[in-house]
Amino acid sequence: MLDKADYWFNLCDEDLEVAKVLLSANKYLQMGFFCHLTVEKALKAVIAHNSNGIPPKIHDLIKLANYGKLYNVFSEEQCALLERLTPLQLEARYPEYKERIAKNLNDENCKRLLNETEELLHWIKQKLGK
Repeated sequence: MLDKADYWFNLCDEDLEVAKVLLSANKYLQMGFFCHLTVEKALKAVIAHNSNGIPPKIHDLIKLANYGKLYNVFSEEQCALLERLTPLQLEARYPEYKERIAKNLNDENCKRLLNETEELLHWIKQKLGK
């Protein structure tokens, strides 16, 4: 049986694969959403690992990083990634924000976003010895 952290990491890996498919289909807003999901679930894996409990049912990456006691350990670039990803989960759902957010998502930006997401996931897994 999988431990709680492995459960969340398996979900991360699946979401990251979906993000790659969406990038190849030029579905940038959706790709950003799945990058957010990847990081969200990685942070929930950390929380589950540290507490052996159920992570909070929230989506704010900065709050999750704080719950997991990682935010103060993250590099400036990793914190900036959380700040860029959070609106892709929350604000992108609403029409008054969606157009503004989508305007900043192009092939080059999304490739970088995907790469940084993958690097952060790898960093978190290493931190937990996964």
